[in-house]
Amino acid sequence: MTSDVAAAKKFTIRHLPHSERPREKMIQNGPKSLSTVELLAILLGSGTRQTPVLQLAQELMAHFGSLENLAESSVAELRQIKGIGLAKAIQLKAAFGLSSKLVRPAIPEKIRIDHPEHAYHLLKDELIHEKRELFIIIMLDIRGYVICYDTVSIGTLTSTLVHPREVFYPAIRNKAASIILAHNHPSGDLSPSTQDLQLTKALKDAGQLIGIPVTDHLIIAHTGFLSFKQQKLI
Repeated sequence: MTSDVAAAKKFTIRHLPHSERPREKMIQNGPKSLSTVELLAILLGSGTRQTPVLQLAQELMAHFGSLENLAESSVAELRQIKGIGLAKAIQLKAAFGLSSKLVRPAIPEKIRIDHPEHAYHLLKDELIHEKRELFIIIMLDIRGYVICYDTVSIGTLTSTLVHPREVFYPAIRNKAASIILAHNHPSGDLSPSTQDLQLTKALKDAGQLIGIPVTDHLIIAHTGFLSFKQQKLI
């Protein structure tokens, strides 16, 4: 190991200027001023003798690939990361659990999706004013009742990247019989893009293979919604 690498390994929060330390930045400027890694470092509280807390937070993100994957991980999966013991794993799960209760509106009991408009009304308050593209899946039971819904990808003003595993992992975990896809167009244009059409076909094919069919895909904006099913695009 070179001296530079060794020095990087030993770098800790104490080496940062006081104003750049995560807790101090939080106090001065609020949570929006912090990166995901810095917020994770605050949640973790401390690292280990070998791994400073910022490095441990970086390793968590590198291992799981995204904040969404990290939030979906189990206590056992978290504990596979060196430096994450039972207490830290529980702290992280509790934090993500609180976050989901805060941002996810409660679903009234026994909502059944019989028409695309039902799915639109379920999600419109969450999507019509959002400035980034969010990709959401609604998970349904065998009778078409909503089990839950989940944001599986957060993109930019104009696009979002979605992988089939991010779509079907929560569907499998929640024992969904079928799913409805939905995403917003911040521009207000409800026309599906070429990417929207290609992604829908890929996810429909994956759903048929897995046994969890994709029954519709909604594009939602402040101007209304478009249903792929109604337009015979799915």
